This record gives sequence, C-alpha cells and structure tokens, in this order.
Amino acid sequence: MPDYNPFHLAFPVKNIEDTRAFYQGVLGCEIGRSTDKWIDFNFFGHQLSAHVKPDELSKALANEVDGKQVPVRHFGAVLPWEEWHELAENLKAGGMDFIIEPGIRFEGQVGEQATMFFLDPSGNALEFKSFKDPNQIFAK
Repeated sequence: MPDYNPFHLAFPVKNIEDTRAFYQGVLGCEIGRSTDKWIDFNFFGHQLSAHVKPDELSKALANEVDGKQVPVRHFGAVLPWEEWHELAENLKAGGMDFIIEPGIRFEGQVGEQATMFFLDPSGNALEFKSFKDPNQIFAK
C-alpha cells in the first residue's frame, strides 16, 4: 500500500478505444479491469474509471485565473518536479494541443508551481502540476 491515500474518480467518455489509446498510450497509465462500457486506469497511483456516457459530456465552463481561461471542471495529478517536466516535454514532442501551455506560476514565491492543461479525446480537461517545494502544496 502506498504511503498516501489514492483517490478514485469516475468520469464520462465518448468511447473506450480512444480513451484507452490516450490514457495508456499518451499518458502511460496501466489498465486495470475493463468492459466495453468502462475501463480503469492507474493514474499516477490513483484509480480513474472511465465510463462510456457521451450524453454526460459538455463544454466546460472556464474561469479566468492569472489572465488565462481555466476549465472549471478538470482533474489531474500533482507530480514530482522532474517527472512533470519530462511529461511536459513528451507531450510537446508528441504535438499535444494545450489549453494552457506548460509554464511556471508564482516563480520565486511561496507555492511556486509548474502547470499545464489539455483535453483528453472526450473533451475532459486535465491539469498536471508540480510544486518546486512539495511541502508548499497548500501554502498561502
């Protein structure tokens, strides 16, 4: 058992095969149990359960944060600093179409963090972030 409490998130997708290709092929997530209607992924140590339910997908609303439009409904993972940078480089090299390009927020300040946003094939928004000092994840 890991030294953290993994979360579980179920979310809607358009179809299983595009979802499998993205989460396994692009993000490197291992596949758990699956059927033709749902699939579980090891999402950086957490359990994602993608369920085919296209009618539950909608255009995400956004709020302005630091002058950028951040999707209100999103999920993701907080990664170690170097792992985040490696993922960002791999996604850029693979031609990912970012909602918000990989970048650093609060540089040199408390809570310095790297962040990026992009969509999965069903239009679900994902944010990946990392903290220069992991102890500052909830810093004010």
